[in-house]
Amino acid sequence: MNPNFVIAVGRQFGSGGREIGKQLAARFGIGYYDKELMKLAAKESGVTEEFFEKADERTPGTLMHALSVALTMGGGAFQSNALSGENLFRFQSEVIRQLAAEQSCVIVGRTADYILRANPRCVNIFVHAPMEVRVGRIATLQDLSPRKAEELIRKTDKSRAAYYNYYTGKTWGDSASYHLSVDSSALGIDTTTGYIEQFVASRLASVDRNR
Repeated sequence: MNPNFVIAVGRQFGSGGREIGKQLAARFGIGYYDKELMKLAAKESGVTEEFFEKADERTPGTLMHALSVALTMGGGAFQSNALSGENLFRFQSEVIRQLAAEQSCVIVGRTADYILRANPRCVNIFVHAPMEVRVGRIATLQDLSPRKAEELIRKTDKSRAAYYNYYTGKTWGDSASYHLSVDSSALGIDTTTGYIEQFVASRLASVDRNR
């Protein structure tokens, strides 16, 4: 049995999911991957990182709109079908599966829970928080007015949900899609991280006992 494990963290924008993911990686002493996945996917596929950045958690329709100018300026270095959302998703999926085979790690977003759905040692977490809490967090972190912060949150969440739903056929944020769904505002970031840490350890122990 492969002893590696993966913590796949889905998150509402502004919920602190990324910070929790980083803290979990530090506590378990394992790798952390978020936007780092795009660099790995670019290296493996030969497609420039710019295209993965434009594709990041976008549905194919919005992706092709974002790529239209870049493709025009790219001089035909890649065929448009090679840069399709489906192909970029496939490249990134291959990197995620390779990481899971090679090491234990935390992966934030990118439908990692779905991509690794056949892996019994992948623990799927979703982090959420009330809108007012997230508005306050994003307004502070990005120096925005509350109105602008809420607009950004709604736009980002809408994009993440559309991406997840399109590629998985499931519903982003639906508790049925995850092993644990947690409100980070109930206990605060640090205590929530500790709670998830204990849950992950218990989940992995249960999986190992039942194999």
